[in-house]
Amino acid sequence: MPKVVVIGGGWSGCAAALSAKKAGADVVLLERTDMLLGTGLVGGIMRNNGRFTATEEMIAMGGGELFQVTDNVARHKNIEFPGHKHATLYDVARVEPAVKKVLLDAGIEIHTESRVKDVEAEGKKIKAVITDNDERFEGDVFVECTGTAGPQGNCTKYGNGCAMCIIRCPSYGPRISVAGKMGVKEMMAKKADGTYGAMSGSCKLHKDSLSKDIVNKLDSTGVAVIPVPEEVREGADILNKKACQQYALKEFIENVVLLDTGHAKLMTPFFPLENLRRIPGFENARYEDPYAGNRGNSMRYLAISPRDNFLKTEGVDNLFCGGEKAGPLVGHTEAICTGTLAGANAVRFAMGKELAQIPTELAVGDAIAYVKEQMKTEEGISKKYTFSGSVYFERMKQLGLYTTDVNAIKQRVEKAGMTNFFNQKIV
Repeated sequence: MPKVVVIGGGWSGCAAALSAKKAGADVVLLERTDMLLGTGLVGGIMRNNGRFTATEEMIAMGGGELFQVTDNVARHKNIEFPGHKHATLYDVARVEPAVKKVLLDAGIEIHTESRVKDVEAEGKKIKAVITDNDERFEGDVFVECTGTAGPQGNCTKYGNGCAMCIIRCPSYGPRISVAGKMGVKEMMAKKADGTYGAMSGSCKLHKDSLSKDIVNKLDSTGVAVIPVPEEVREGADILNKKACQQYALKEFIENVVLLDTGHAKLMTPFFPLENLRRIPGFENARYEDPYAGNRGNSMRYLAISPRDNFLKTEGVDNLFCGGEKAGPLVGHTEAICTGTLAGANAVRFAMGKELAQIPTELAVGDAIAYVKEQMKTEEGISKKYTFSGSVYFERMKQLGLYTTDVNAIKQRVEKAGMTNFFNQKIV
């Protein structure tokens, strides 16, 4: 039985571990912090716009377990907010234990507080990874899902400093790039103004610090849109710094847009507390993540691995990548999609089987291929891509890939020869 070691337990790492296990491998998942899901612990938006299509494609392809978890712990379904339709908001407090149970029930070996710090290799082949605890994990093939944010110095150099966010570098140590350790030259994405990186796209407010009217609106509908007095509005340049460009709309400058994920999710990367408290209903507002809500969130897309459309990392014989490591494809849905393919192909590689590419007739396959090509260009690396808006959602619509017709999606997947693909045993 081949041994697959997945490094990083965010959405993509969990997806990679699960798909590798379902393919028949012995799987170890190493996570730097004390919980799985990474930014998924403060995210919460699923199925909005083209993410609905991608989700249903993955379910039809047999890679739907994690999407079903988010559906099961949803606080609100089929909601609308500016620029976005039919969204699901999952409960950020309940999602991590639910995901962990799915992985453990599948037989995946999970090690938390296990930050990979070094690599043992022979030439371009990884033999083992070493953690801060000096534990050594051998593998036949490795999947890197470590993200692209951190360490703290990058948030200072390319952003507004360490905002003490959910990534928690001070507590658990900074992200280490396995590809970088293997000598791979990784890419850095740019913002619209040409500077490097992109800020995480939202803050979380403690719901009990908001007015009862706002809380009642959130609890009942999932959304609250509160006009911002012109004298306290933050400039449009804040939105241009976001990784989540699908939310870079004027409505998010003119209003405070809140979503109920358990916290009150504020759809801007930062907002000075003194100004926020001048808005009616926010007089007692308090940040939950990042704690330094005045300063801006984590800086991301600073260590993207070159890869092919099988999600094999270029320059290393036995390394695959998922999530942000695989390119500026932004979001939980996108991370689950890439992680699932990376995990399945890792097992195929270990068994000497032909690697699989998701056909471009499907939105998931087209996105993976399109982003790979865009990363090669100066203009393309300065953009962010997501099923839910901005550049790639427009492409989805132009290509006729966006639909909410579940039967039509199933038929498309079947026509592409991918029905239940991720439920196939390879070993």
